[in-house]
Amino acid sequence: MVLSSSKNYSKNNPDVIKINNDNNVRFNKLSQNGQIQIYQSPYRGSYASVIRDSLRNAALGRKVLLVQLMKGGVKQGISNPIKLCGNLTWLRSSSTFDEYNTKEISSDKNLLNTIYESTNQLWNFCKKELISGENDQIILDEIFLAVEMNMIDKDDLISTLENRFISGDVILTGTSIPKELLLMANQITELRS
Repeated sequence: MVLSSSKNYSKNNPDVIKINNDNNVRFNKLSQNGQIQIYQSPYRGSYASVIRDSLRNAALGRKVLLVQLMKGGVKQGISNPIKLCGNLTWLRSSSTFDEYNTKEISSDKNLLNTIYESTNQLWNFCKKELISGENDQIILDEIFLAVEMNMIDKDDLISTLENRFISGDVILTGTSIPKELLLMANQITELRS
């Protein structure tokens, strides 16, 4: 919040609290916009701090959605979410593919199709949640790997972020981040070992 007694600054900036000479205070409500935060790391699996913070936020009463787009192994999918702290919904892919690297996935068409379908199902769910405004925080873990592997269209991600319900925070994680998304971010954090 900014306080100003300068008449010129107050006139040019409607989001400032204006203090009159006669001690009357006029408050303008500042709209709260959610941020786009990007966490970048040189290797996969380094986002434990993001997951820890999501648990803390849920315990403090914020409604949190954590979606691990490129993690499987628990045969979860959107039909079997895990609920933690009463406010955290945790989703993973319905497919098991953690033990494969990107080259193995790209060379096996059946595995690639299975991963593509389950990732697309999660992404379509995420798009609805981003637009709904029902969550205080949405974490899209390893979304940039999904974009890099052409599981999620980069332009679709950008369009969805531009049209999201603006008050909730969105956290995106990944290793290689497209420049267009870096330019959209309010905060970029590089995690190092």
